[in-house]
Amino acid sequence: MQNELKTWQASIAECLSIDRFRLNQQLRQIEHCVKQGKPFDRELKLFADALERSRKKYCARKNSVPAIEYPEELPIAARRDEIREAIAHHQVVVIAGETGSGKTTQIPKICLELGRGVSGMIGHTQPRRIAARTVANRIAEELNQPLGESVGYQVRFNDVRSDNTLIKLMTDGILLAEIQHDRYLNRYDTIIIDEAHERSLNIDFLLGYLKNILPQRPDLKLIITSATIDVERFSVHFDNAPVIEVSGRTHPVELSYHPMDEDRDLAQTVLHTVESILALPKRGDILVFHSGEREIRETANALRHAQLPHVEVVPLYARLSLSEQTKVFKPHKGIRVVLATNVAETSLTVPGIRYVIDPGTARVSRYSYRTKVQRLPIEAISQASANQRMGRCGRISEGVCFRLYSEEDFCNRPEFTDPEIIRTNLASVILKMLHMRIGDIRDFPFVEAPDHRLINDGFSLLTELQAVNSRGELTPIGRQLCRIPVDPRMGRMLMAAAKEGALREVLVIVSALSVQDPRERPADKQQAADEKHRQWQDKESDFVVLLNLWQHFEEQRQALNRSQFDKYCRRQFISPLRMREWRDLHHQLHSACRELKLEDNHQPADYPSIHRALLSGLLGQIGFRHENKEYLGTRNRKFHVFPASGLQNKPPKWLMAAEMLETSRLYSHHNASIDPEWLSSLAAHLIKKSYSEPHYSARNGQVMAYEKQTLYGLPIVEKQPCNYGKINPSLCRELFIRAALVEGEYRGKGRFFRHNQQLQDSLQDIESRTRRRDILVDDETLYDFYNELVPADVINLAGFEHWRKAAEKSQPELLNMDIELLAQRQLTDNTESQFPDHIEWQGTHYPLSYHFEPGHPEDGVSVTVPVSILHQVPLYHFDWLVPGMLRDKCIALVKGLPKALRRHFVPVPTHVDKALVSLTPSDTPLTEALGLQLKRQVSVDVSPESWQQVAVDDVYGLNIKLVDENNQVLTMSRDLAALKAQYRGQVTKTLGQPIANTIERTNLDQWDFGELPEVFSIKQQGLTIRTYPALVVEQNQVNLKLLDSPTTAANNTLDGLVTLYKLVCPEPDKYLRKQLLKGADLQLKAAGLPGKEALALSIIDAAYFLALIENKPIPRTQQAFELHLTEGKSGVVGFANELEALLISWLPLLSEIRKAIKKQGLTAVHAVGDINHQLATLFAKEFLVRVPILWLQQYQRYLKALLVRLEKLPVQPQKDRELVLALDKLEQRLIEYDARWNDFSFEVKHEVWQHRFMLQEYRVSLFAQQLKTVFPISGKRIEAHWKELKPILSA
Repeated sequence: MQNELKTWQASIAECLSIDRFRLNQQLRQIEHCVKQGKPFDRELKLFADALERSRKKYCARKNSVPAIEYPEELPIAARRDEIREAIAHHQVVVIAGETGSGKTTQIPKICLELGRGVSGMIGHTQPRRIAARTVANRIAEELNQPLGESVGYQVRFNDVRSDNTLIKLMTDGILLAEIQHDRYLNRYDTIIIDEAHERSLNIDFLLGYLKNILPQRPDLKLIITSATIDVERFSVHFDNAPVIEVSGRTHPVELSYHPMDEDRDLAQTVLHTVESILALPKRGDILVFHSGEREIRETANALRHAQLPHVEVVPLYARLSLSEQTKVFKPHKGIRVVLATNVAETSLTVPGIRYVIDPGTARVSRYSYRTKVQRLPIEAISQASANQRMGRCGRISEGVCFRLYSEEDFCNRPEFTDPEIIRTNLASVILKMLHMRIGDIRDFPFVEAPDHRLINDGFSLLTELQAVNSRGELTPIGRQLCRIPVDPRMGRMLMAAAKEGALREVLVIVSALSVQDPRERPADKQQAADEKHRQWQDKESDFVVLLNLWQHFEEQRQALNRSQFDKYCRRQFISPLRMREWRDLHHQLHSACRELKLEDNHQPADYPSIHRALLSGLLGQIGFRHENKEYLGTRNRKFHVFPASGLQNKPPKWLMAAEMLETSRLYSHHNASIDPEWLSSLAAHLIKKSYSEPHYSARNGQVMAYEKQTLYGLPIVEKQPCNYGKINPSLCRELFIRAALVEGEYRGKGRFFRHNQQLQDSLQDIESRTRRRDILVDDETLYDFYNELVPADVINLAGFEHWRKAAEKSQPELLNMDIELLAQRQLTDNTESQFPDHIEWQGTHYPLSYHFEPGHPEDGVSVTVPVSILHQVPLYHFDWLVPGMLRDKCIALVKGLPKALRRHFVPVPTHVDKALVSLTPSDTPLTEALGLQLKRQVSVDVSPESWQQVAVDDVYGLNIKLVDENNQVLTMSRDLAALKAQYRGQVTKTLGQPIANTIERTNLDQWDFGELPEVFSIKQQGLTIRTYPALVVEQNQVNLKLLDSPTTAANNTLDGLVTLYKLVCPEPDKYLRKQLLKGADLQLKAAGLPGKEALALSIIDAAYFLALIENKPIPRTQQAFELHLTEGKSGVVGFANELEALLISWLPLLSEIRKAIKKQGLTAVHAVGDINHQLATLFAKEFLVRVPILWLQQYQRYLKALLVRLEKLPVQPQKDRELVLALDKLEQRLIEYDARWNDFSFEVKHEVWQHRFMLQEYRVSLFAQQLKTVFPISGKRIEAHWKELKPILSA
């Protein structure tokens, strides 16, 4: 039996490699049964059948190996025996050779000749899909086999091979994907890693993975090839594997260095070089390398604009459609200039190339671990890449490579290109490794280990996607992500979409983001393409654009056949091939989602659902617009929306981006507007929270704080209120006690708080009244009281109330404070009398309030006064403040006196105390009363002017708070007189409102209203308001009204009585209107006086006043009114005649004065002005009514004095000018009081008339002494009288 087992074991070697592991397992099971003496017939039959099937397939594949021929012109053909022997005797072989040596196409044939590719396929990887397709074609042609039989290829979305395929070309990504289902790559017996110098992420991972599995697969051969390679590094990595270097190429290549001029751009330099090549004798196609598509377009435009003869310009880059890519392989006439990116640098051989132009730069993808973005800077290529580019020519004949940089520059460049694994994010690699359980990435045998920062960033991204936990282990989400064949970010979107009910839409978007954009923009039709693409544009989301495009073309696909659909796509500038790739990937992802049991949505998803799902995979790629169109993103990145985005014109406040790429600046691609509120839930595992300003909220009954949320340093929530209780309970307890219980923000129902608050308020009120802060204990004492009683776990109002209710059941007054605890010192009993609650005056109580805060507008004592009673507030009584502050105010007043006066009252407190004994508050100025008492002590008189110079602190002035009918403060001031003047109209308006039980009447024509009281009190807004009834003339009728001032009421009543007497007794009025001033019209006009009617009316009003009212008390009853009428009506005509006679006597004098004025020259201008002013004063409007008759009788003398002055004027104009200046100063003082004339009492008016006519007498003494004066007069007498008059006027 042992011999049979050995025979079977040997037979397994002639089976397919994919079956060997399973067959060996079955054979071991049979061997185990033999050793145990158990039956194994069934197992043996299964084994034999499987062995036979596998051997037949093996034999069929062996027989299908085609005849192999080698092009002898290729340098590698001469070394094929050496290469064959190395492959036969070593598991790993490194082959390095120059471009054009034939290694890419000939090594698979050498392996085939060795018998490889029979038990398993020869896997031949290429870095790009286009290279895999073209190399497969070339090998199949050389073997005379149809593509898809012996030679096939597999790229994404396209699998062209059969069961008998011996050589399989594929991208390295395809081989990497197969590892998930075939961990030991049993489908292959040979793997060729071509173009290894590119060191892509896939290549480095494959090399590390193959190193691990080679010991388990001794039958597997690994061949690593490239034109230029760091052979020593690869040899050492694979345990000093043999290295074969194939030198030489088909044809030699000449190098020519032409550094670019600084003043020329690349397009112009390339044009100049192409023109130089066209001038050479040997013709051939030209391959020009560029960094990107934009540079290709610029060069193409320059070449086409130059209109070079027989030259065809052909672009070649990855985003081109397949038809445009394959154009470079088709026959052509003339010279072709191929403008390519580094897609043409390796594997892909562009036929017919004789000349290569190498600018020496390329866009290199680099991941920045600082900014966490994939950058695409333009960098100088390495020496290896430069040699690869040089190798693209010399395939058909001698070639020339024009390097647009210096040889020195070339020598200073790095020898090899940095591997992708040290310049990219490793999230996908880490996820695959964790899923495949092939060890820690940090210990993985990479050819060149990646930077630990890149590894950390990879784990960070997986943490962001919730694919790994804090220990770096796969989560359930991570295990699902491994089964979705797309980038982890995209997979995370799909998983979130299922929960959001948006899987159908997100599947479309994710599949679109995972393939090349199907929208094409041909260089010569860019504007037309943009117009066509604009139909799917969306202003808020570039992802919705993809949805719109998908839905549109799905409708067309179902309506059209394949050929029609392809034509329609091209008309819309859409690649049909990429649309099919999009659909294929969509189908794959849909199948993967079904396997993961992610449910489709049957109803269309809305915008938030779709974009929340997308955002779950793009949490690190959001931004906030903060300056114009610049965004501030996570990790303090600043970026701009890519110009081609639909959001460019109106960028939103917040956006997310599918990709961040840095070229000339950092741009966000595929953008969409988002609601920042989504981030709080989606990024909860990433958000960092900080708290500020913890405070107690009386409304919520708990301690709150402001929460700031940041996502990778970007604030997404600035000041969001949150409960601080769970974050810092001990601080919350302290803040609750201080704010709620100590500072008074408690809103519970405990009676203790009102009790304690009342005690505190009473003590605080005493402090404010006495202006001291040493009565109520400080807050720490109150805090200590509550801190000892409240349990440690009470941190909010609800907890406190629960505890309080339980505690007060046994101790009802547990939380009550007493006066002994709160008061720091013994209280006196006279506080209420010294600092009363109100000031009483004439039956009205004015409430007082106290505030102790120096510098505060309300510091000191405040009195609240409704605006409706402002007119009856005493003018001086408030100067006396309150008893408790009167002594301090008096001391401050005396200390503020000038030193010459103050020295008489030293020590000031002693003199003030003596004065206070005799002082009683009243409505007289405090300074006046104080000055009188001080004079009695030291016989020193303090003048009012001296007191006015004293400035005391505001606290010694009563603060008047004026309130309206709603008790709202209108204003505050310590100047009562200013308030009365400012709000007088408001008081009048208040009195003018409808009043119940009023005595007001309108349109009186007789005394039929009973009594006219001096004071009439009304009730309004709950207040007793004192008003003053008056007879007021309004629009020629007499009304009985209530006024706010007794003086104004008396003045109006005098005018009203005149009109009312004329209505009751009209006979004298009618008679006088006919008789007065007959025939005096011309004289009046010559005198410059008003017309006859106006003067007659004034004479009549004055006559009624003199006969019935002057020197008599105002009648308050009908009886007194009628008595005055009876006694005086007979004198009305007499007084009128007297006034008429006076007026007639003035007319000749006035006429002479007017004539004399007209005769004066320019030297008398000042005098004429003064004379006109004097006449205007003497003959003011209604002067006959207003001026006392005593002074009217002096007018004749005043007019004569004017004539004398006019006679002297030509002789002494300078003296007259000097006298006018002196008079002007004296007379100007009265002008400011003219507007208040109706506010002055009869007594004050008498003194004003006295002063006015003292000035007139003074004029007589100055200009016409010979006429003499009524009484002695001088400037000093006038000044003395003004000193007495001014305080009265200012009161």
